[in-house]
Amino acid sequence: MTGAHTGATTRPLTGDEYLESLRDGREVWFDGERVADVTAHPAFRNPARMVARLYDALHDPDLAPVLTAETDTGSGGRTHSFFRVPRSAEDLVRDRAAIGAWARLSYGWMGRSPDYKASFLGTLGANADFYDPYQDNARRWYRESQEKVLYWNHAIIHPPTDRSRRPDEVGETFVHVERETGAGIVVSGAKVVATGSALTHYNFVAHHGLAIQRPEYAAVFTVPVDAPGVKLVCRPSYTAASATSAPFDYPLSSRMDENDTIFILDRVLVPWENVFVHGDVDKCNAFFPRSGFVPRFTFQGCVRLTVKLEFIAGLLAKALRITGTADFRGVQTRLGEVLAWRNLFAGLSAGMARDPVPWNDGSVLPNPEYGMAYRWFMTVGYPRVREIVQQDVGSGLIYVNSSVRDFREPSLRPYLDKYLRGSDGHTAQDRVKVMKLLWDSVGTEFAGRHELYERNYAGNHESVRLDIVKAMTAGGALTGFDELVDRCLSEYDLDGWTVPDLF
Repeated sequence: MTGAHTGATTRPLTGDEYLESLRDGREVWFDGERVADVTAHPAFRNPARMVARLYDALHDPDLAPVLTAETDTGSGGRTHSFFRVPRSAEDLVRDRAAIGAWARLSYGWMGRSPDYKASFLGTLGANADFYDPYQDNARRWYRESQEKVLYWNHAIIHPPTDRSRRPDEVGETFVHVERETGAGIVVSGAKVVATGSALTHYNFVAHHGLAIQRPEYAAVFTVPVDAPGVKLVCRPSYTAASATSAPFDYPLSSRMDENDTIFILDRVLVPWENVFVHGDVDKCNAFFPRSGFVPRFTFQGCVRLTVKLEFIAGLLAKALRITGTADFRGVQTRLGEVLAWRNLFAGLSAGMARDPVPWNDGSVLPNPEYGMAYRWFMTVGYPRVREIVQQDVGSGLIYVNSSVRDFREPSLRPYLDKYLRGSDGHTAQDRVKVMKLLWDSVGTEFAGRHELYERNYAGNHESVRLDIVKAMTAGGALTGFDELVDRCLSEYDLDGWTVPDLF
């Protein structure tokens, strides 16, 4: 993937250039067949074009001022601002606006857009020395990724083959280095679940979970998606399943399915220039807490979820008006709850941006305490929002005709217009269009996958809670809370007050 250049200035890809960059012979498997061209296959072609929208937006004169900033590499180009090292709260506020503007182009439904992995890529400049002796690789990827706005995905979780054992006890299943060569390291193994990887340029491979013990498993690196030996085995596609239907019937499934894949490495050569950690067990285990990735991915995810909840709240309000229940007191209270969840996440991301923590070389990170709160609240909030929609719209979600073709049948259309109409003058076509969009948001297989995603993508439900305890303990905050209680306890005893200012 060479990127796009204009004279001496490197610039981000356009949408057409992004689509062309995917036609590289990558080995993607779907439904028993190797996909010849992901930009043409029914499972991937519309999601690819939704990503192309993001790249075109970087060149849109109306959107570019919000989305982009000048690169800090000296190239003279522009980049999505989240790909750069932030050095102030003002920088993070700008990044928050850029993340939100991109998320609105997919209505919040594409979680693994290119700025998601900018959560990691944007750390490589300030934190390059963490990767010693491969710090030059970190700096080079920092420059190149922001100049081209490269689309990376990641795979950091081991396959669930035997999680009761350490990764280095399971053998060939988990990613490991088979041998070294003069050109690089040769790796094999698998990772899950490389979301959206079929439409990306590079896959970032690292470690998260049970600590590893043996150096051959201590590898952090990146690999092009089209590298020989890289195989992507895709789950069922909601986009492909809806390909024979009209967009009217599956407006989200048909274009925003970020296919999750089994990411397989079969004796893949990783050149030395793509290696970040090799053979260093302690550094590999420390990647997750020390790379700066976690505060930034929670920041991006919280902003994106806020947009998604804005969309769901607006859609729910519209559906309630159509069904004639918008003025019911109980219904209004639950719409208020959905709005409160939206406001909570908006406030958390604002706090992350406006109250950052100092980091390396004059840089800052989004406040991780707010980020950890987001990781927990999303596991509760998103399922609750989905429950409210299903509860208050009820049978209205399924009191719809089968497809758009019904509306085109002259003998049937009068009955649809009469019996499927909505309240306050809403036509049957308007009502069904809204309900099908809402059903695709909360009821289809696509919708079910999104609840699973929001529950688990930041970590399993126990880990996100434990991480809060560990972080607040390690940072001394929990000790401070304990001391606050001790101060209160010290002000009285069996004989009364122990302080002089109370009677």
